[in-house]
Amino acid sequence: MKLVVFAHTPPPHHGQSYMVKLMLDGFGGDVRRRDITKPLPHGIACYHVNARFSRGISDIGEFQGTKIFLIFWFCFQAIWLRFRYGVKNFYYVPAPGKNVALYRDWLVMLLCRPFFTNVILHWHAAGLAKWLESENPIATRATTYRLFRPVSLSIVLSRYNQADAAKLLSEKIRVVHNGVPDPCADFEISVLPHRRERFDARRKILAGEWNVDPVLVNVLFIAHCTREKGLFAAAESVLLANRALATRGLPIQLKLTAAGNFVTEAEKSEFERLRQITKFATAIEHAGFVSGERKDRLLREADLFLFPTQYLGENQPVNLIEAMSFGVPIVTTRWRSLPEMLPENYPGLVADQNPEALAAAILEVLVTESGEQLRTHFTKHFTLERHLEGLAAAIRSVE
Repeated sequence: MKLVVFAHTPPPHHGQSYMVKLMLDGFGGDVRRRDITKPLPHGIACYHVNARFSRGISDIGEFQGTKIFLIFWFCFQAIWLRFRYGVKNFYYVPAPGKNVALYRDWLVMLLCRPFFTNVILHWHAAGLAKWLESENPIATRATTYRLFRPVSLSIVLSRYNQADAAKLLSEKIRVVHNGVPDPCADFEISVLPHRRERFDARRKILAGEWNVDPVLVNVLFIAHCTREKGLFAAAESVLLANRALATRGLPIQLKLTAAGNFVTEAEKSEFERLRQITKFATAIEHAGFVSGERKDRLLREADLFLFPTQYLGENQPVNLIEAMSFGVPIVTTRWRSLPEMLPENYPGLVADQNPEALAAAILEVLVTESGEQLRTHFTKHFTLERHLEGLAAAIRSVE
């Protein structure tokens, strides 16, 4: 099977671009650049159009004149591949609920879809259907439906965003969870004993036992440092939890490490102003963008992963999958697809970014969750192997 993959890979680095890269690598890469003597791992020959419209995170979803030229250039590449190699299947990642990104999708569909037999949409973002219905005029909705429909296959990450695919009258809808290479294959040997030891110490202190050493709880936030993603709610909830612990006279304190880049100068300036407050500066640290060994170390040493997101396009974020792979207890929001990612009746879910509710959830999870069940949940549902097998089966189904 031949497939034009019209989607970008890092940079800029975010969940969607990373998952596209994993898919391409897992399917054997761009067939024009691989050893043709080696069999394709999943029977899908990919022809990649690296449709990179943004140079950095702050550019995503923003209007720039050069993007119009790029749309035509990338569409020309896709159409050329259609006729040069006889590729009839077109893979595309639709935009979240942003006007500029939606207009880009209109133009891509207008130019490309007449030339392809099958259009495959992979819904990495969620909420487009609701956004179209609630915040846009009839003309915008009608134009979207006219340019997209019909869709041969929609691949969604969860039951939540099946509504997005259904809105465009997809002929087939398949649920395929995200998955990543296991970044903590040595979990049982090198991480689990440390997790259990730290969990037992926290539980003893919070149960009122005094004959133990003071404990510093490492709380980790990894995401773009924005209000929508929950940076400021996370910081405030950690301060509230520390205040509650101090009031009880317990020898335990939380420290939040926020890893990720700021998207806007306004939010960066606001964070830096808060850093001038002593209690904030001692409890909150900004580590910047992390990857490789440094990211690995932070996840291994973390006692809690805090991600109170209410980001518009949030769907099945890779950071939560990675936290589960390291067996890190999680506190996050009941937002879009997130509850589906976690085990049933998981206690670390809160309704929104309310700092008081987050602080209460933090203190509960610290003594009820060691993280072991999350590690098991990862191995059952979110491995790269499971993801690629499901993705390949769904894509091959159109033929």
